[in-house]
Amino acid sequence: MGLTEDLACVALQERELRFPRFDEQVAWDLGARLRTLAQERGLAVVIDVRRFGQPLFYAALQGTTPDNPEWVRRKSNVVARYHRSSYGMGLSLRSKGQTLEERGHATADFAAHGGSFPLYVEGAGVIGSVTVSGLPQRDDHELVVEALCGLLGKNYATLKLGPEGQGV
Repeated sequence: MGLTEDLACVALQERELRFPRFDEQVAWDLGARLRTLAQERGLAVVIDVRRFGQPLFYAALQGTTPDNPEWVRRKSNVVARYHRSSYGMGLSLRSKGQTLEERGHATADFAAHGGSFPLYVEGAGVIGSVTVSGLPQRDDHELVVEALCGLLGKNYATLKLGPEGQGV
């Protein structure tokens, strides 16, 4: 997929992957689903599900490093600030030839790299984020999207990103 197609696909993901309600049990179910997917595939990832200001689920799987929680924090800060997925924000910036630094955000606190996705609740808006760190950014993003599709009963095959690097 090219940049234009990726932007359109991520925008569709952000519109479709919304919750009718979200509480501590839903956070646990989402985190557990991500953990199961990662364990079954032997992935070394950190998983974080949070309402803004309140951690609800956290897991660091074997092979992760102290850098991964920092990536989680920085990527989830992008979601908190822009109410968009960190991957979508990164793609949007790239399409405009911009960086977060040019928007006044220090790289020590913000990372527009894939892996953090907004938790959008119908009637309430974006209330938090789900974040994965440990894989290449596109894979972090897609693991989150796959888990959200499974939890929300959406068809992942229709929402997943296509092959990377084709077109502009």
